[in-house]
Amino acid sequence: MTNITCWSKAIADTIMRRHPDVNSYPFKPWCYPQGFVLWGFEKLWETTGDRKYYDYIMNYADGHVDDEGNISCFKGNSMDDIMTGSILVWAYTQTGLQKYKLACDKIREVFDTYPRTSHGGFWHAIPKVRWNQMWIDGVFMGQMFLTKYGKYIGDSEYCFNEAAKQLELIEYYCKKGDTGLLYHAWCEDRSVAWADEATGCSPEVWSEGLGWYALILVEVLEIFPQEHPKREQMASQLKRLLKGLRKTQDTETGLWYQVVDKGDLPDNWHETSGSSMFVYAIKKAMELGFADAEVYGPVVEKGYQGITGKAKVDGSGLIDIFDACDGLCVKKNYDEYIHHPQKVNAQEVVAAFLWATWIMEKPKA
Repeated sequence: MTNITCWSKAIADTIMRRHPDVNSYPFKPWCYPQGFVLWGFEKLWETTGDRKYYDYIMNYADGHVDDEGNISCFKGNSMDDIMTGSILVWAYTQTGLQKYKLACDKIREVFDTYPRTSHGGFWHAIPKVRWNQMWIDGVFMGQMFLTKYGKYIGDSEYCFNEAAKQLELIEYYCKKGDTGLLYHAWCEDRSVAWADEATGCSPEVWSEGLGWYALILVEVLEIFPQEHPKREQMASQLKRLLKGLRKTQDTETGLWYQVVDKGDLPDNWHETSGSSMFVYAIKKAMELGFADAEVYGPVVEKGYQGITGKAKVDGSGLIDIFDACDGLCVKKNYDEYIHHPQKVNAQEVVAAFLWATWIMEKPKA
């Protein structure tokens, strides 16, 4: 048994001990894992005021941006790289330093020429193996930057209109009937092995992929203009998703499965990264008024118990998190999702666990 009462602080301390320089956080110095984990630190800074969290973020931002706003290691050829730029928006709001605005302007300009599907959806990445594809992962990555740029720096009409469009398109392309759930990805020209010939969709509803979609809906809705004509559309998307998540949660463990809607299959397993993302998103939806606390309160409480049950303290006092995969790309079939190798402390699960435990443990307003 463990006596940890605040998992969010404990996992943050573990991250800082294992990665004193967040550039060493997997899998390369500038990519979405840094952005994802650092937003967890921002949340802790917001509620605790502990300077070590602020410094951890700012050391990373300052180390990547020079006085002219050039960003070391940034390529701009995938939504994954763009996501981390959202941290630079935050750095600008904190410091007012012009170099951060210049850096954010450079990232914003990437969207002007970035390739799209015929309906205007941003490709997940530019390298040829990912042409003509939208992934729900990428919708999270791109909109984390765009909406924060629009809210805190400028060009707000474009940024919010574009974010609403991307969210609408990913549901249009990837929805699984009327379940509220989304398949992992869509390929317009059906040129990849995983794309269904009729729909272009990938074969399964992957836990972590759906988690990215859940996160971005609540993150966008939190700062989206109240008067925007597409706000209600996004709220409806969120509500449909919440119903699907409530139906697919394992009520015994509080967790969700690797393939979300096939928990009845014997080789499916409880996946911690997506489960953590769902806990965060559902709790945030309750705070924003999009989910009934009487209905969804028990869902997140059970989910919190489930994800903390996947965390263990090692002999040196550091936390290990189990039952997740590292950097999972789109798979061709159910078996590939289920049998993809698991990794202790996978890069996504550590950050997702931080987000989820923070929102469940933060002081009540």
